[in-house]
Amino acid sequence: MAQEEKRIVLTGGLSGGHVFPLVAVSRAVRDRAGVPSRFLYVGSKGIFEETAMKGDGIEARHILSGKVRRYFSIMNLIDPFKTVIGFIQSLWHLFIFMPDVVFAKGGAVSVPVCLAARIYRIPYVIHDSDAVAGMASRVLSRHAARIAIAYPHALTFFPPERTAITGNPVREELLSGDPNRAGERFKLLPDRPVVLVLGGSLGAQSLNRAIVRILPNLLREAQVLHQTGTDKHHDAVSRAGELGIKAGRDGYHAIPFFHGTDLADAFARADIVVSRAGASTIAELAACGKPAILVPLPTAANDEQRMNAFEVAKQGGAIVLEEQNLGEHMLFTKIDSILRDPLLRADMSQKIRAFYNPQAAVMIADGVLSLC
Repeated sequence: MAQEEKRIVLTGGLSGGHVFPLVAVSRAVRDRAGVPSRFLYVGSKGIFEETAMKGDGIEARHILSGKVRRYFSIMNLIDPFKTVIGFIQSLWHLFIFMPDVVFAKGGAVSVPVCLAARIYRIPYVIHDSDAVAGMASRVLSRHAARIAIAYPHALTFFPPERTAITGNPVREELLSGDPNRAGERFKLLPDRPVVLVLGGSLGAQSLNRAIVRILPNLLREAQVLHQTGTDKHHDAVSRAGELGIKAGRDGYHAIPFFHGTDLADAFARADIVVSRAGASTIAELAACGKPAILVPLPTAANDEQRMNAFEVAKQGGAIVLEEQNLGEHMLFTKIDSILRDPLLRADMSQKIRAFYNPQAAVMIADGVLSLC
C-alpha cells in the first residue's frame, strides 16, 4: 500500500527574504520526500507571497498579524488584537489542512501559526536567518522541534541540542545566471564593468538617492543596474533625469524589481554589488561570489542587518558602509577602489563564498521530513 502524501504548512512573510527561502525548502522537500508532498502557505498577503507561492503551485491562505515596534506607535495598541485574530484564523486553516509539520521562516506572521500548531500538537521547525535571532524566533524556540540557523553567533539564542547551523537557503535559479544574456536583456556594453545596486526586495530610498547622486561620476567608470523597488522607481528615475541621465541609456538601467532569471543574470554580469544587508541577500551574494558594499538598514529589528554585515566584513567578503556615511565622496570612493583592483575583487569573492552552504535547503528539508 502506497504511503500517504506529506502535508506541510509554510509560514513567514512580508519580504522576499522570508518568502523565497520557503520556496527553496519546499522544492527540497519534494525532491527528498519519496512520496507526494502537499504544501499550504499560511501567512501575510503581499506581492512576494502571491507570486512566489503561485509560481510554485503552493496554495495560500492569508491571516492578520501584528508586530512589536521598539518605538512609540498607536499601532502597538492595535497589533495585539491583529495577532489574536491571526491566531484564530490559523486554528481554522490548520484544522482544515491538518499538516504533519509546520515550517516557519520567522517574522511576526509565523507566531500565530506556530501557536496554533502547538494547540493541535503539530510539530514545527523554525529557521532564523540572521546573526542576531529575531524576537519571533526566540519566542517560538521554546517549543520548536527543530531550529535551523545561518550564523554561528545565533547559537547563543537557542538550545544547542535542538539547533543546527544550516546556512540560508538560496533559490537554485540564482546559480544559473548568464552574463551574455544579461548583456542582451539590459543592453550592457561587454567591455565596461557593472555595478549592481540592490535595496532589498522593497527597495531603499536612502540608498537609491545616494546612488543617483554619484551617477555622473560613476557612469564614467561603469554601468549601473539598479533595482529601485517598485514604489520607489519613479523617484529614482526622476532624480536621475534631473542630472541629465535618462534611465535605459547612458549606462544607467533602473529596474523596479528583478524577476526570475533576471536577477540571476544580473548577478552573473555584476563586478560589484551595493546592497542592503538582509540575510537572504547576503546568502545570494555568497552563492554567486560577488564582492559587496553592504549598507545595513539602520531600523532593522535587533540591529540584525548591521550584525550580518559585520560578520561578512570580518572575513573580508564585504565592506560595510553605514547609512549616515552615504555621502557622495565616500560611496563613490569605495565603489571605485574595488572596481580598479581586480585582485581585491577576487579575494573578496572567495571570502564571501564562505557564507553560502549549498546544502542549506536540503538540511532543513531533512529536518522537516524527520517529523512527518
